[in-house]
Amino acid sequence: MNNMTSPPSKSKNSRDELIEKMDYYFSKERETLQSSYRLKLKKESIDFFIKTKDGSSTLNSPDFDGKIETMHNSNGAITESFEKFVKPFKNSYFKNIDNDDRLKNKENSYFKNIKKEKLLESKEISNEKLKNLKYKEDIAILDICSGLGYNSAAIIEDFLKNVDKTCEKVPKLSVDMVEISAETLAAGILVPSPIKSHEIVKKAIESKLIDESYLALKLEKEDVPEDVAISIHCEDARETVRKFADNSYDGIFLDPYSPAMAPELCTVEFFKELKRVIKDDGIVATYTLAAGVRYAFIEAGFYIGEGPIFGRIAGGTIASLNSDNIIKNISANDEKTIALSDAGIPFRDENLDLESFEILNNRKNERKNARHSYKLSSAVQTPIFLGKEIKDKKLKRRILRNLNKVNISDLKSEEACFIISPQFKYIQDYSAKYKFSKKFENKSKYKFNNNLKNKNNFKNIIKFNLKNNTKSNLKGFLNHNYKSNSKDRIIEMEKRLKSINNYEFLKE
Repeated sequence: MNNMTSPPSKSKNSRDELIEKMDYYFSKERETLQSSYRLKLKKESIDFFIKTKDGSSTLNSPDFDGKIETMHNSNGAITESFEKFVKPFKNSYFKNIDNDDRLKNKENSYFKNIKKEKLLESKEISNEKLKNLKYKEDIAILDICSGLGYNSAAIIEDFLKNVDKTCEKVPKLSVDMVEISAETLAAGILVPSPIKSHEIVKKAIESKLIDESYLALKLEKEDVPEDVAISIHCEDARETVRKFADNSYDGIFLDPYSPAMAPELCTVEFFKELKRVIKDDGIVATYTLAAGVRYAFIEAGFYIGEGPIFGRIAGGTIASLNSDNIIKNISANDEKTIALSDAGIPFRDENLDLESFEILNNRKNERKNARHSYKLSSAVQTPIFLGKEIKDKKLKRRILRNLNKVNISDLKSEEACFIISPQFKYIQDYSAKYKFSKKFENKSKYKFNNNLKNKNNFKNIIKFNLKNNTKSNLKGFLNHNYKSNSKDRIIEMEKRLKSINNYEFLKE
């Protein structure tokens, strides 16, 4: 903390200058115990915030090796909080409650003849229905990289609006906000509040910063309601999460900067900690759709799906230990990219103590070693063209070179079709989309070399043995091998690519 003797100049409009101003004015507040310094700072700080399309404000990120991002989507900072975090949480939460009620009533005449998979609600709850649903139980939310406090404010706003106060025991909302930067938390006090509940968050931030001796005066007026508890942790999220009890949270909002800037919060090991603290029916919501991050969730034990789309052409990521919480699988192309290319190599941090640059360098080296060995090159999006026609001859040559390096002979070769078959359920889907050759349709079976090691394990992994030449049996094989969710399809396709590389296929 700097103890400056005079205000900084107004030569530039940057985050760094705002922090300099905060250091100066807050030091004067502590020194004099006069409120005028913070009030003056609030007025001067307005110019440093960036207004988004919904009228709420955001702030630039720190400078990461010359890279600067805004903290929120330019289409609407507070709208993003509701759409990308609160809405998917509510959908999952109320769907699970509805499903529990349905299962409890299964013996009733209306339900008893309905199969479980038909009984349970699996589709997204409509916005109109969500508006009328009430919170009847306690809720626990973990808000990682809470920043200016918008995500926490959004869930508080929704909870206070929809809590059922007729319950014998009035439900409570507990929010754990984790933010490593005291300056960012302090900016949350200065930014104009986009919704009423943000004033509640400001009060909690102020109390925390007073405890940290960063502020001295209690100036925020909005008290925290009795049915809301906010705890703020100003430290590395990797350290904080390890302190939390198992099975604690209904929802986790993961909102760091991009993986290139904050890879330490996108690692397999950190996600394993999230797996430990989240409830079985809880969800993790994050804006990122990076292949390495999605694979890290899978390796940590989560199912994954696509989150709501807001401000860009694709949604973020929803992760859950319960596959029923995944309303929308990620795209087929994204599945292939994650499963088959080096882009899917995850970030790793074995002891949760590496610096960002170390995590990035380690992943870079792992990708290099995997490329053309047990993973396809992600160059020119090679995996997404498996089974397809390519008219561009130059592009096709590049892709075939990449495929040949991992023992795939052609785009629609038997090996290629074998690898991607978990994505398709019926032979007619195959024929329509991939125009299989007669050679593949009439294939009798594959045979394993008797001299191969781990032959039995290989058979268990692949289970690829067509017993006769008929289309109907191929259809049955595809039905058997089809996987219904992105996680299982990714794992199976990855295994099949490795089998092509590690073992020799011999035809009878």
